[in-house]
Amino acid sequence: MSLAPVRRARRLPRRLLQLYVGLAVYGASSAFLVRAGLGLDPWDVFHQGIAERTGWSIGTVSVAVGALVLLLWVPLRQRPGLGTVSNVFAVGLTMDATLAVLPDVHGAVPQAALLTAGIVLNGVATGLYIAARLGPGPRDGLMTGLHRRTGRSLRLVRTGMELTVLAAGVLLGGTAGVGTVAYALAIGPLSQLFLRVFALPEEAKAPEPARAPEPARAPEPDRALEPARAAAPARAADLARG
Repeated sequence: MSLAPVRRARRLPRRLLQLYVGLAVYGASSAFLVRAGLGLDPWDVFHQGIAERTGWSIGTVSVAVGALVLLLWVPLRQRPGLGTVSNVFAVGLTMDATLAVLPDVHGAVPQAALLTAGIVLNGVATGLYIAARLGPGPRDGLMTGLHRRTGRSLRLVRTGMELTVLAAGVLLGGTAGVGTVAYALAIGPLSQLFLRVFALPEEAKAPEPARAPEPARAPEPDRALEPARAAAPARAADLARG
């Protein structure tokens, strides 16, 4: 009987903790980027632009956009998980809660420090919630769904999505700047690092049963000598007749 389901059940509390801590840290780190005022990540530029036009909070816009993106999964035949649905609500709510208590900062040094903290914590959060393996975020699922349906590379699909929402966000009044560039350059390596840090232990594989040693086989006769052996009696008969 396989012990894998038992191991997964034992790890579920850790996976849930990773998921929700990661989503909370993601929302808080996004708020850090807003307060730094040096530029947001592409999706938050888009969210901020819509917030400027609608008067909604940026967290509320994040929830609404996440829900709309999740609807795009339907034609792509993507299946959401607990982490997917939780991502839609938890990030936006945590972002608004952090913005409510975090004041604006002024001055190059405080802004740079808050920007750096936001980017690093965003990488930590990404590693936490993705390593929990309870379902990708709505935007990540859209990326993988488009990759599968179009046959384009993940890099090309992701770049196209990011550039599209960034351009739309800037046109709507979102903040793009040096922080946007810094985020784009740093988030990939940081996410990869923290995915390794927070990765769950692999399931132990059951050892393969030992195979009985095969019986030794008698050496086969040399096939190259068979024609000569077959011809030897014929030549002897020829000589006797000669």
